[in-house]
This record gives sequence, structure tokens and C-alpha cells, in this order.
Amino acid sequence: PLQQHIGAAARHLVTVGERVKKGQLLAASQGALSAPVHAPTSGRVVALGDHPAPHPSGLPLATLIIEADGDDAWIDCAAPADPFALSPEQVAERVGAAGIVGLGGAAFPSAVKLNLSRDSAVRTLIMNGGECEPYLTCDVRLMRERASEVVEGIRLIRHATGAREVLVGIEDNKPEAIAAMTAAAAGTEVRVVAVPAMYPMGSEKQMIQVLTGLEVPAGGRAADIGMLVHNVGTAHAVRQALCLGRPLVSRIVTVSGGAVLAPGNLDVPIGALAADLIRASGGLTGEVARLVLGGPMMGTQLSRLDVPIVKGSSGVLALTRGEVEARSPGPCIRCSSCVRACPMGLLPLEMAARIRAGDPAGAVDWGLKDCIACGACSYVCPSHIPLVHFFNHAKGDLAARERLKMKNEATRKLAEERSERLARIAREREEAARQRAAKKAAADAAKKAAAEAAKAIKQEEDRKSVV
Repeated sequence: PLQQHIGAAARHLVTVGERVKKGQLLAASQGALSAPVHAPTSGRVVALGDHPAPHPSGLPLATLIIEADGDDAWIDCAAPADPFALSPEQVAERVGAAGIVGLGGAAFPSAVKLNLSRDSAVRTLIMNGGECEPYLTCDVRLMRERASEVVEGIRLIRHATGAREVLVGIEDNKPEAIAAMTAAAAGTEVRVVAVPAMYPMGSEKQMIQVLTGLEVPAGGRAADIGMLVHNVGTAHAVRQALCLGRPLVSRIVTVSGGAVLAPGNLDVPIGALAADLIRASGGLTGEVARLVLGGPMMGTQLSRLDVPIVKGSSGVLALTRGEVEARSPGPCIRCSSCVRACPMGLLPLEMAARIRAGDPAGAVDWGLKDCIACGACSYVCPSHIPLVHFFNHAKGDLAARERLKMKNEATRKLAEERSERLARIAREREEAARQRAAKKAAADAAKKAAAEAAKAIKQEEDRKSVV
């Protein structure tokens, strides 16, 4: 897909029938907030068009399709002799060229984040290893098996940001990952910290609060309090780009759920179909009640498996009916279970009441924009009200209203500019007509004066001749 990151979709550079190698640039970034896309394997481009997106709607998305040749042949990758000798600006430039985005799920272009952190004078770099959603273990396996590479990537991110302090937060129920990362970080400026295994510890704001005691202000960003948060998977991708010269073309993905025969973690090329991951994990054991891309709490429900893995895909889950336990929602009994469960200290029942009454703007007054859509409120609700779905719908509705408002404002501005332009043209025409009339009057006056002068001269000559 050409759109697998926050920001503008990438602009394709290849044509149908063209042969490509692994790591070759397929689509360039557009604008300040975008990310390029590279070939995940070698082969031939067989199509450029719409394909179902990894989204609940399944709507089509502009997509390049490559027929793999089986060679998996890389392009020539050039890497600097010493990545730490690069300037912070050069590091960010290479990270951007490698198409690296946040692999924790947000998919925000990492180079933009690095540049903003320097402008914001970030003091503390926090690496998020708090993989707290059930089923998902891709970050844990990465830290256990490639800890030295992750730490090197963390140090490169610190070099690019100028942060004075580096903390790696890992949940305390992952002792093997903590031990591996601690050993790899020995003798460096990187400090590994065990944090409580409590959902949603993988959220940026919760990780910051537990590690530093500071709280991101409502409606604010981590940079507002001198913090920068990156995922450990992103750090590994940065290391690949800076030390090996390789762009982001693959990632670790968890394939799990009660309906999967052999759950595990796979190193997956970006663009591989979810169906292929299921097949590589032994297939399905029986009836699937729900397909999820990502985690069960914050992931995206899928209606089909012929959708591609994108850079922000952390897992593919095939859940059984017993795992889903779908029940019909009942009325809110005002028990406040959702209030106690909310990690952001919000009042989900009040926000939901206003959304159900058709007042999403009223829900904003109760903190809707600070909701991280973790799903904790929905999970504990005894009435099984899909609260997080209400909140996501309201956010989408408000975003649509904002886009409509901006569109109307742009239309109004264009109309005003057109009216002003037409008025200016009319004034210019009137002025030109006035000037032409004045010139004509002046010319007529001059002509009349000349005629009168000629007449006077003739009369004088006639008088003289008579005399």
C-alpha cells in the first residue's frame, strides 16, 4: 500500500512490468509528513491499482503488487563506516529515506519525530518495550533475540535527538527480555527499567508517567514536557538503516489466537497477505469468530484475510467464539466500572451519554480527545456497551465536521477572493475607460484648438492679402 503511515500517501515511481530488487524505492514521500515505500522482495511489478485495505471497511487503497521471483535479491546497500559520526540532521535524513515509521502502531514518520525533538529540546528519550496487549509478543521476542541490535538503534536515536537520559521501559512479567536488554545495555548510557505489568502500559502517556512521574498535559504532546517516546521495534529498524543501509521492508508480526494451529512470531515482508501468515502458522483449527490486525484491545477488526501487512501491523489474530464472548449490550447502570478502569482518568459513561444523544462536541468537554482508545472501559462494562466504538465513531464524526468546516472556509475564502478579483477587474476596466475618455477628450480639445489656430492664421492671412 502507498498509504501505511500518518500523513500523505507516497507517490509511486515504478511502472507495471518493471523489475525491482529488494529495498528498491517504489514510492517517494510527499510533503513534510509522509514516508517512502520500498520493495520487500525482488520480482516484477504486475499491478498498480486498488486493493482492500487493512481496515474494518475493507475499502480499496492505492497499492503496488509485486510478483516475487524467489531470489529475494537486495539492491546495493551503502552504509556509513561510522553512523555515530553522522550529524543529527544526517541521521534523521537517512531514517526518513529508509521509510521508517513508528512500529508500535501509530505509524508516525520517525524522521519527523527526530527533527521535532531537537526543536523541542528533548531531555529524556523513552523506549517503549511495554508490550501489554494480550497475545502480542513480537517486541518481546525482538528484545530477547536481537537485544544488542535494539540497543545500538536506541543509541543512534539518542545521538539524533541529543537527549541526556535514555530509559527503556519493559513490563516486569518479561524477565527474559529485561535480562537480555540489561546485558546488551551494560556500559552504555541506556538504562533498562522494569515497569508494572498493567494494561495499557504500552501507551506513551502511561509509560512516561510510570518512568518519570511526569504527566503529559491534556491535549499536549510528550515533547511539551521534554520527552520523546519511540518503540523498540523502531529502534531496530533505525539500526538496520544506519548500520546496514537497509530500508524498512519487513517487521516481526505475532500470529496467534485460539483458532491458529501453531501460534508464533514471524519475520514478515511488508505487503505479505494476512492469509499467508495464517498459512505459515499451520492454518486454522476451526471456526473463527473474529479476525484482528493488531492486538485484541486496540487492533483493527478484519472482515477478510486477503489484506496486506503494513508497517504498523504488530499481529494477526484469529479468535474463537470462546475468546470473543460477544454479547448484546444492555443499558448503562451507572456502576462507574469504566471510570475506575480508565487509565486517563476520564468519565467514559458521561462521554458515551453525550455521544448517544448526538452531542459529540459535548463529549469533548468531558475529555474525548484525551481518550487513547485502549478499550479498558468496554472490557469491564457489565452491560457490554461498546464504549470505545462510540468514542472512535465520535472522533471520526468530529474529524469529518472539522474537514467540512475547513472545506467550507476554503470555499468561502475562494468566493471572497473571486468577488474581490471581479471587483478589482471592474475597477480596472472603469479606470481604463476613464483614462481612454480623458485621452480622447484631450485629443479632441487639442484637435479643436489646432483647428481654431489654423482658422485664425488663415483669417489673418486673408486680411493681409486684402490690404
